[in-house]
Amino acid sequence: MTITLNTIPASTRKPGTYIEFNTSLAVNTLPANAQSLLLVVPLLAAGTMAPLVATVVYDAQSALALTGSTVAQAMVAAAIKANRYLQLSLVGISVDDDAEPDITAALDATATGDYTQVVSAWQSSAALTAMRTHIEEVTNSINQKPLLGVAAVVGTLTSATTLATALNSGPVTLALLPGTTYTPAELAAAYAAVIASESDPARPLNTLALSGVPVPAIADRLSRNEQETALLNGVTPLEVGPGEVVQIVRAISTYTKSATGTADVSLLDITTMRTLYYVRQACRDRVALRFPRAKNTARIAASVRGELLDVLKKCETLEIVENVDANADGLIVEKSATDASWLVASIPADVVNGLHVFAGVINLIL
Repeated sequence: MTITLNTIPASTRKPGTYIEFNTSLAVNTLPANAQSLLLVVPLLAAGTMAPLVATVVYDAQSALALTGSTVAQAMVAAAIKANRYLQLSLVGISVDDDAEPDITAALDATATGDYTQVVSAWQSSAALTAMRTHIEEVTNSINQKPLLGVAAVVGTLTSATTLATALNSGPVTLALLPGTTYTPAELAAAYAAVIASESDPARPLNTLALSGVPVPAIADRLSRNEQETALLNGVTPLEVGPGEVVQIVRAISTYTKSATGTADVSLLDITTMRTLYYVRQACRDRVALRFPRAKNTARIAASVRGELLDVLKKCETLEIVENVDANADGLIVEKSATDASWLVASIPADVVNGLHVFAGVINLIL
C-alpha cells in the first residue's frame, strides 16, 4: 500500500466516507533566502533593553535609546545607510563603558536565532576568534544555521592579512578599507548589510556599493597590487568606484588553507558558503515536509532521492547549482549500514561560480 493515512484510524468499522487533508505535498518551491543581521554591541547603564536578549531595531536613534551606546548607534546608522531594507537586531553586553568584553555570552544567547550575518562591535583578534568559534558551532551538521561572520579592518593591508590568516574560516569574511574615518565596527556593519541585500546566494557581490561609507584619501587607497595581495590572503578589498562611492572588489572568505596547511580555494568566494547553506536548507525543508512520519523502506528511499533531485533541478533553474543531470549518479540515498532507522544521502552540489575574470586576445589583422 502506497497511500498512508495519518488521522483516519485503520480500526474504524462504522460505515462512512472519511477524508483527511494532507499538506505535505503542497510545497514544491524552494525556500526563501531571507537575510537578517545581528550586531553585538555594548549595553551601558543608560540603555533600556535587557542584556543578552536580541532586540529588533529600526533606526540609529532607537539603538542609542536601547543601548545607551554611541558605538551601537553608529553601527546601526552605518548598516541602514548601506541597506535601508535591512532586518536588523541588537544583542547587548553590559559594560561600564565601551571597553572590550568577552562576546561569547552574547553569541551563545542568540544561537537559536535566525540570523544570517553577525558583526561584533569589538573587532579585535580575540573577539573575532570567539565569533569564529561560535559560527563553527552553530553552522555545523547538527545545528545547521546559515550564519556568516563579518569583520573589517581600516588599517594596513599587513594587519588585515595577519588577521585573516589567524581566522582562516569559510563562513567569516574580512573587508579592508584603509584610511576611511569609519571605525572597523561601522565598516563591518555596512559590509554585512550589503551582503544581506543580495538574496541570491550564488550571485557575486562585485561592485556593490557600501552607501554612506566615508571615502579614504587617494593616498590611502589600495593599489591594484595590494588588492591582489589581499585577495590571495583571505581579505576582501574595498575600493572607491565611480562617483567616489566605496564598493566591493570581490567578496571572499578568510579561508585559505586546509587543516594540513595546504592552500585550498574550495571556499574562496563567500558565495560558495552562502550557496552551500541554501542548498542544505532547501534539501532539509523538502525532506522534512514530505517525510515527517515515513517508514524506512526501499520505496521511501527512492522517493527521498526523487525529491532531492527535484530540489537540485529547481536550484539549477535558478542558476544556484549546475550540471545536475551529469552528477545525478552521485545522488545516492540508502539505508545506513549501522542503524536501521537511518537513511543516508550523498548529495552532489556543483555550485555556480561567479564570473570574476574575462580574458581574451585581440588578433591583429592587417
